[in-house]
Amino acid sequence: MTRHFLDLSDAGGDAIAAMIADAIDRKAARADYPKGRTDDDAPLAGHVLAMIFEKNSTRTRVSFDMAMRQLGGTALVMDAASTQLGRGESIADTARVLSRMVDAIMIRTDDHSKAEEMAAHASVPVINGLTDRSHPCQIVADLLTVIEHGKALPGLEVAWVGDGNNVLSSILEAAGLMKFNVRAGTPEGYEPDAEFVRIAQAGGATVTLTNDAAEAARNADVIVTDTWVSMGQEHAVGKLAAMAPFQVNEALMAHAKPDAIFLHCLPAHLGDEVTEGVFESAQSAVFDEAENRIHAQKSVLRWVLGQL
Repeated sequence: MTRHFLDLSDAGGDAIAAMIADAIDRKAARADYPKGRTDDDAPLAGHVLAMIFEKNSTRTRVSFDMAMRQLGGTALVMDAASTQLGRGESIADTARVLSRMVDAIMIRTDDHSKAEEMAAHASVPVINGLTDRSHPCQIVADLLTVIEHGKALPGLEVAWVGDGNNVLSSILEAAGLMKFNVRAGTPEGYEPDAEFVRIAQAGGATVTLTNDAAEAARNADVIVTDTWVSMGQEHAVGKLAAMAPFQVNEALMAHAKPDAIFLHCLPAHLGDEVTEGVFESAQSAVFDEAENRIHAQKSVLRWVLGQL
């Protein structure tokens, strides 16, 4: 059966743990290598990844490209404007054509149903590089970063502060799979997707929903936020006003544990969702997190292709 990775539950907790372990080992093994050098075993030699972008990207684009290079494979970058997708060719037909030409497909798009349709018609693995529903690859990198900073996942206390968006949905999904707890501090009307709250709770995670940022941050091991206005959304003045009390600043970080780390999937808007002081502080792991997109992507690719 073809392995797709549209949400974390497509893999499950054991597979995610295997991905993280593989990423840690591979990262350590190439610590002194030039960035473009292939891993010694080149496990994806001869493999090609098609990357479809309907939303702008820096980290997803570069990390998947570098992941394939380091694994010994190659990647093709496609966008709607320069392919027949932009002229009305169906996702189903695109999936069937690409399946005969490449070994895996990564899609970064607005509507999750497009990723689902791609997977339904592809005979090769389809990876969700981001949709409006979830961002699973980001969370594999985040979990890797948390572990690198000396924190165990079971029993971890994660505080989310800000908009209850797709990244929070994947954090909640991960909480149920990897047995950690989430306190989501969001303005009223911007709470997380109820489906993902139920998924987390069904997996045994404790989920606390609050409209108080300080309550969410209290005694947290990790504080996570994201931009208040996502790509493609209108720059709503009302939304920004609602989010203002949920800025991650030095006062908010003081509610967390002294060794708490700060995560942000980037790009960050300093002065909005996070202050420059927090972003540049010793507690900030955002650039470790960004680098780890490469190492996480490598393990995701190996898993969908049946190597983990």
